[in-house]
Amino acid sequence: MALVTTDRFAFRMTLPQGGRLIGMDVGTKTIGLALCDASWSIASPAHTITRGKFSKDKMTLAAFMDQQQVKGIVIGLPLNLDGTGSPRSQSSKAFAQNLADLGRPVLLWDERWSTQAVTRTLLEADASRARRDVLVDKLAASYILQGAIDGLVAGME
Repeated sequence: MALVTTDRFAFRMTLPQGGRLIGMDVGTKTIGLALCDASWSIASPAHTITRGKFSKDKMTLAAFMDQQQVKGIVIGLPLNLDGTGSPRSQSSKAFAQNLADLGRPVLLWDERWSTQAVTRTLLEADASRARRDVLVDKLAASYILQGAIDGLVAGME
């Protein structure tokens, strides 16, 4: 079983050479995915998976991570505004624990403002509702992953 943590320093110590990371915005209907480069510079949206049975979703994620040579996983942790846990954060923690046997460390990262920030950006760009619906999950995953890699890189200084 791989490490599952909210501690960026513990996560960082499991990846001393860096390596490509995947970011996930785990929702009830979809999972938004993003990837970053091996040197942890920039996160980019990848795609969105429509959720089905967990075993099938896990196989899809494992194959994608193998193909992309992913070394670590960052999953958005939806906390309440006051920083406390919620039923959704418990669901994200369970999701992370269920991915631990894929052998990659998992970092749970505070995602409180990700969807709102991405939606605001899309509204400012005058994206249609249909276009926003297509983009929001993978863009939120990218926002989460960028925050995490910024925190991980700052932790190395």
